[in-house]
Amino acid sequence: MALNNIRFIFNVTKITSFGALHQTGKRFASAAAGSYQNILADKAGEKKNVGLITLNRPKALNALCDALILELADAVQSMDKDETLGAIVITGSEKAFAAGADIKEMLNQTYSANIRSGLLERWSDIGKCKKPIIAAVNGYALGGGCELAMMCDIIYAGDKAKFGQPEIIIGTIPGAGGTQRIARSCGKSKAMEMCLSGDQITAQDAEKMGLVSKVFPADQLVAEAVKLGERISRHSPLIVQLCKESVNVAFETTLQEGLRFERKTFYATFATEDRKEGMAAFTEKRKPNFKNN
Repeated sequence: MALNNIRFIFNVTKITSFGALHQTGKRFASAAAGSYQNILADKAGEKKNVGLITLNRPKALNALCDALILELADAVQSMDKDETLGAIVITGSEKAFAAGADIKEMLNQTYSANIRSGLLERWSDIGKCKKPIIAAVNGYALGGGCELAMMCDIIYAGDKAKFGQPEIIIGTIPGAGGTQRIARSCGKSKAMEMCLSGDQITAQDAEKMGLVSKVFPADQLVAEAVKLGERISRHSPLIVQLCKESVNVAFETTLQEGLRFERKTFYATFATEDRKEGMAAFTEKRKPNFKNN
């Protein structure tokens, strides 16, 4: 990878401080905090049942400063509590989902300072969301941007998207799940190749290796992600939550333990009203009326 390209990836912006705020965003109605400055949060879909979060630091190619992550975690938490929403979509711009971080923010950080501040710990709050999260990735998803996409449950990509973990080039390694999630979704060889070379891969290659579910033309990407969110939202929120949890267990335990967890969760669905309604509606050839019970 050319040196100029590396500088473009990592030095896309000059932020004065780790908590600097740029760009006025639209506040999500249920957010407890003040107006967002680095993201836009709204509802999408015909029934407004899909949460839509747009990373909104265009001059910085959506560089993931601490302030943006704090706002993103807050918006995800608020949408997770909103019973009118069945799924969440996180996206950026056509130019960049998130092109990484400004290295000048980290240049003088120390090991002890990272321990004291809990650097990157708030990222895990995003992964705690009970609702399915769909990443709609256009443009660059590099470093933390790639890791943020992988924290989501499903990744849809625009046809010009680029993924990569280039931290090795500047003398560090991924710190928000890059080495772990690529290995789990794509295997050891692909994880080693991406993390040790620092090279970028195309959306098409990402789909082939299992990192991305589907690839769409860039101008159709967000609409397709919202459509998926709408399809998910038709189902019982309770059962969707249980199903998401079961799939996640597959990445965190052995096959036998995972099978036991899945079977017990399957049994548990028989204690819900939505399971009864779903099966009754199927046999009666009508649409189910799920009530999240």
